[in-house]
Amino acid sequence: MKPEDLLNDDFLKQFKTGDELSNFLAKIQKRGIEKMLEGELDAHLDYDKHRTRPNDNARNGYSKKKIKTTLGESEISVPRDRDGSFNPMIVKKRQNTLDGVENIIISLYAKGMSVSDIEEQILELYDFNISSSAISRITDKINSDIIAWKNRPLDPCYLIVWMDGVVFKVRENSKIINKTIYIAVGLKTNGKKEVLGLWLGKNESSAFWMTVLTDIKARGTQDILITATDNLNGFTDTIKTVFPESVTQICVVHQIRNSCKYVVWKDRKEFSKDMKQIYTAPTKEAAKASLEDFKQKWNAKYSYAIKSWENNWDELTVFFDFPVEIRTIIYTTNLIENLNGKIRKYTKNKLSYPTDDAVIKSVFLALRESTKKWTQPIRNWGLILNQFLAIFENRIQL
Repeated sequence: MKPEDLLNDDFLKQFKTGDELSNFLAKIQKRGIEKMLEGELDAHLDYDKHRTRPNDNARNGYSKKKIKTTLGESEISVPRDRDGSFNPMIVKKRQNTLDGVENIIISLYAKGMSVSDIEEQILELYDFNISSSAISRITDKINSDIIAWKNRPLDPCYLIVWMDGVVFKVRENSKIINKTIYIAVGLKTNGKKEVLGLWLGKNESSAFWMTVLTDIKARGTQDILITATDNLNGFTDTIKTVFPESVTQICVVHQIRNSCKYVVWKDRKEFSKDMKQIYTAPTKEAAKASLEDFKQKWNAKYSYAIKSWENNWDELTVFFDFPVEIRTIIYTTNLIENLNGKIRKYTKNKLSYPTDDAVIKSVFLALRESTKKWTQPIRNWGLILNQFLAIFENRIQL
């Protein structure tokens, strides 16, 4: 039967139910896999079946093996050789779940489903059982991908790097403690975004961010033009230590949240409206004047908020030094906060993680799902790139 015959209407009409068609396709798949295994053995032995063999090794019958695919569970005949050196690639030794099912399991795990939930889902969809330990082994295969990804070379220059941390609960020494996944996202010179890496540490600190930045530099990055961060004590000095020419913009959204934290509810709407006049001002001078007005009105009640704006003024107003198009990119860390939100969405079903490797694996898979659509440059990239080239002409190499 030719492949195109399977799409013939008269041929398809013979199947009265979906189960009949599925059973037929499963038989076709079984036959195809067995034929491919025969071909692999021919290549391994260096001669076709029923031909004179050129060496001492030869065919040695078949062994039976149950495999699980997206068409269900079936038993196949796996050809053997005498000296046991044949190691097929399409269905490897000790493998009984083919790539299609494995990819589905990894995708379900990435979307936050627990191992037991995946077990139930596979049974419901494909009508075969797959054990929790088998699911764990399949998701553990991603560890080699994580190692390669975390150690890959990075670009020499990033126009902007956003940095933030996400807290997870992880078991350590029989206790559940908070640990932070540090994430950095870079804007490349082609206008596309790239997650530079993820790192696991304890409570977010400037000292650990030094480790992150040092790793980024060791992997090939020589310059970062602008960094966008939260208002972590000592963060700017840490960045300057590794990338001395980088300018740091503190996230205005973080500043707004911190300023409103101790404002009573009845004042919050008016307080926020007055504060908005600062960061939406057309120039830095106008913003400074708005801060003075803000201070005169609210300093008696909320001096902590005013002092925070004054202490961080230089880093909070870096965006005023750039054209409007660049301002909208560096204005906040919303990009990475949105990414963190998606990570939370995929990991919300896991209340805690048994090991450090487990949380890294889960976040890596969530990142992979969340960044699938990062294939195009950001909006108005031609205009924005020309602005960057005009401001940083000696530091950008295309």
